[in-house]
Amino acid sequence: MTAAGNGAALLEGKGLELWRGERRLFTGVSFELRAGELLHIVGPNGCGKTSLLRVLCGLTLPETGDVYWCSKKVSRNRADFHASTCYLGHRESLKADLTAEENLVFQLGLRCWLSSADIHAALDKVGLTKQRSVPARSLSAGQKRRVSLARALASGARLWILDEPYTNLDVAGRELVDQMMSEHLERDGLILLVAHQAHGVAAGVMRRLELG
Repeated sequence: MTAAGNGAALLEGKGLELWRGERRLFTGVSFELRAGELLHIVGPNGCGKTSLLRVLCGLTLPETGDVYWCSKKVSRNRADFHASTCYLGHRESLKADLTAEENLVFQLGLRCWLSSADIHAALDKVGLTKQRSVPARSLSAGQKRRVSLARALASGARLWILDEPYTNLDVAGRELVDQMMSEHLERDGLILLVAHQAHGVAAGVMRRLELG
């Protein structure tokens, strides 16, 4: 399973294999991703899509194979890789007692310094101007998803790893995700996407990797 294109590959997976107990989720997964490219990972439920994302993030170790960032093994270059990456899981992982703004300050403050203006701009972009000071526990499921999207915008990360980013969003929210991804690719960003539905990204180079 290989996706290839022109230019130097920034992210590479080579011969990845992962087991869950006695069940092999996937084997022989290889791909290359370059600036301005999106790789859409698809497949039936239980085929290992989220597990593959966790391997690519360095959160799960594969049985065999390696992941490379800028031609260096991620396992030996974790600091640089994580500084270049924003991972949005299918759960928002927000702290219920913190406001939308405070959650972003906490989450992003672990990796970089951002001004209040930076945080406000990201929340404004995702349509949460009026919800900046609302505790996460009082936000709707869709609004919580938008806080996570704001984190990707404010992170400054080159590589976005998105696991079902359309979850809990209405039509306008799904269009926002497509717009965000298109603009990120236009800035020479890279995107790894797991989504059951077809995306509407209108920029960059689209790749597809099918598991199962």
